[in-house]
Amino acid sequence: MRNRKSILYLALSIIFLFIATLLIISFIKDFNSNDGIPFSLGNGASKYILLGLIALVLALIIILIIIRFKPANTLDGSAKDVGIDFDKYDKDSYAKVIDTREVQRANRLSGDIKESKLDLNKKNNDIKYNIQKYNHEELNEFDNNIFKSEDSRFFMLTEIDKRYENYVEPEYDNTITLKEICDSFRNFSARELKLYYDIKDIRRFIAGLSVTKLLILQGMSGTGKTSLAYAFGEYLQNKTVVVPIQPMWKERTDLIGYYNEFTKKFNETTLLYKMYEANNNRNIYVTVLDEMNIARVEYYFAEFLSLLELPNPEGRNLDVVSDVWNTDPKLLTDGKLRLPINMWFIGTANNDDSTFAISDKVYDRAMVLNLDTKADVFDGEETEFRRISIDHLDELFRNAELEYEISERNLRRIKMLDKYLIDTFHITFGNRIMKQIRSYVPVVVASGGEELEALDDILSRKVLRKLESKNPVYVRSQADSLCSYIEDLFGQDKMPLCIDVIRHIEQNV
Repeated sequence: MRNRKSILYLALSIIFLFIATLLIISFIKDFNSNDGIPFSLGNGASKYILLGLIALVLALIIILIIIRFKPANTLDGSAKDVGIDFDKYDKDSYAKVIDTREVQRANRLSGDIKESKLDLNKKNNDIKYNIQKYNHEELNEFDNNIFKSEDSRFFMLTEIDKRYENYVEPEYDNTITLKEICDSFRNFSARELKLYYDIKDIRRFIAGLSVTKLLILQGMSGTGKTSLAYAFGEYLQNKTVVVPIQPMWKERTDLIGYYNEFTKKFNETTLLYKMYEANNNRNIYVTVLDEMNIARVEYYFAEFLSLLELPNPEGRNLDVVSDVWNTDPKLLTDGKLRLPINMWFIGTANNDDSTFAISDKVYDRAMVLNLDTKADVFDGEETEFRRISIDHLDELFRNAELEYEISERNLRRIKMLDKYLIDTFHITFGNRIMKQIRSYVPVVVASGGEELEALDDILSRKVLRKLESKNPVYVRSQADSLCSYIEDLFGQDKMPLCIDVIRHIEQNV
């Protein structure tokens, strides 16, 4: 099309130059023949030349306008517009030319579309491949781990069931006494583990086991709080479970695990494993809640605290899952697991800026043991570990309460002290603490200690500690009177721990 337009322009230019040349020649001739007056109307030749020139110019202008405003690629115009002589073509030829041009343009457009579709299809195929690959891998994982009807969502607990199918109970030492337990345990720790404890601390530890399933060991770092619980597990030939408490823990699932909806499995913890195992035998289990007050005990341990208060051990059932599967472990009843009667929870606590204060709710339900000093190194007698059943230990505790019941004289003293504290400070023991006193003191005596020694210890930890929450100015003003009353009631220098607690509170409140 561009070549045809060029030829047209060239032809018009030649015609224009030719007529212009004739005009110039006529002009010169008329100028000479008409005495200097060009294009005289009397001259016929000049007149027609001028008219032709004007007509040519008008024609040229019209053609230029048409070329300027007519699209070059229009196929439905005249033959002059497109530069084709349609006289040489019949209707079929004309249609063929049109079809050819449309087909070419359509092919170009179709090619672009096909390339776009190919790119899109390629991307779709890549996406489909990745999705299919992911689904295939996930389905394989589900097929292998989940949807097999014989699989349980509790892998670790199910393994315990298999292990205890042919369980043979070990031979327990059912002749050992509470005093022998304290002495042999102390010697075992010193000789085998190089851990040294005062015999009084050992008695308090064993007596604390008779009061509650939750013990709290307090004291300065390095006094052997965690080591004491660890050593006891080694002595019983049943390793202690240490659970490091995390600062963000807030609920029981942090302790026992949770059901994962995606994997259809229960994320089991070591504590859950040991609790389930303890329900299968009569061994004594010790679990350490290390740094227990680095998070709020009354949050993550709340359900345990409530269950441990129930008098019937068979009713202490902990919620594990909300539904029931046929493949669940044998001892999981209606999604609940019984708190084992042969497991004790021993928490270690530091009182500094990095920890939370332990609430009265926890203190009242626990037995507190302060390890403030390190014992002197000594050569322990040669002794072996002992395997003691929970049945025998419970029997020793019951027999101690019957044989070494608190004397009536000391019971009267306790009631008088209780009345004094109510009248002066508005604090009281309560039935729970009184029950703990009746269990704790006889076991200390059966272990080789004295009655007033045991009373001094439990009253200082469980009762006088409540003075910390009272008005500090008032407590300070009444401290001397309280110390004098205790010494008059129990005897001079008979209650050193109680006096130390009062003086410590007096100085720090």
